[in-house]
Amino acid sequence: MTFVTNAPEETARAGAILARVLEAGDVVALAGDLGAGKTHLVQGVATGLGVSDRVTSPTFNLLVVHPGRLPLYHFDLYRLERASELEDIGFYDMLDADGVAMIEWGDRFPETLPDDHLLVLISREGDDRRRFEVQPSGPRSGDLAAAWLTALRDEVQPL
Repeated sequence: MTFVTNAPEETARAGAILARVLEAGDVVALAGDLGAGKTHLVQGVATGLGVSDRVTSPTFNLLVVHPGRLPLYHFDLYRLERASELEDIGFYDMLDADGVAMIEWGDRFPETLPDDHLLVLISREGDDRRRFEVQPSGPRSGDLAAAWLTALRDEVQPL
């Protein structure tokens, strides 16, 4: 399942649409090179969840919690070297909490992700064009992916 955006604003809009179908306990792992658009997607999710905080990449904090319609647990695993470090930042507690986990560099430690999570692979196809490959891993993430892609088709052209 794939879609394309042609500007950072479109990527953020895709995130806002994703926020509409997110539920407490959902885990979305984001993968892609530096500058691929992971943070733009999370910023859109934050907007869609009614987060009023400024959302930036939490690279130096590793985790930032943003209150909204659902709490947004925004992780950035880029600087971690070992999966064992996840325990130190409350990773597993947040995955089981009452909010939504958005994990930048979520492919770094795939064995630590819950069985049912949504993986979003983002690749650059030029200065602003991004390709999103959406890979569900279980029943809830399958429903989430289908709902997101349907909403994108219904509400946004030409995504």
